[in-house]
Amino acid sequence: MKLFLDTADTELIEKYYQTNLIDGVTTNPTLIMKSGRNPEDVYQQLIDMGLDDVSMEVVGDFDAMYIEGLRLFRKFGKCATIKVPCTPDGLRACRELARDLVNVNVTLIFSPAQAILAAKAGAKYVSPFVGRVDDNSFDGIDLVDQISDIYTIQNIRKT
Repeated sequence: MKLFLDTADTELIEKYYQTNLIDGVTTNPTLIMKSGRNPEDVYQQLIDMGLDDVSMEVVGDFDAMYIEGLRLFRKFGKCATIKVPCTPDGLRACRELARDLVNVNVTLIFSPAQAILAAKAGAKYVSPFVGRVDDNSFDGIDLVDQISDIYTIQNIRKT
């Protein structure tokens, strides 16, 4: 199992990274820009800190996500995991990026079926939205258990 910290707060990231308990970071460029910083400067700061797995979110239609994902991968190399939403365009971008040997994190996972689609599209990681599932009167941890069980039964690789 890998544990990722989902924040753009570089001080918090550094604090937890030093504990050796987190394996990477997922980021949201909108939140980074609201803090007045350039997302790519933050990505570079995280990589310079020693993190070798930083999820960098891309948005838009298939073409926009695919092109931006490739650009970020070319700029930041294997430290870049491209984060796409679990939408038809996001899954298509995941498939094409994975074919180009880019690591992909599919986010906005609310059901086991979405996690299966993400795996079939070549995602290295899936990000279930446990808190939002809980907020809607469902059990987010149960969702993670269901996904884990399906991945085990179907022999979907684990990292």
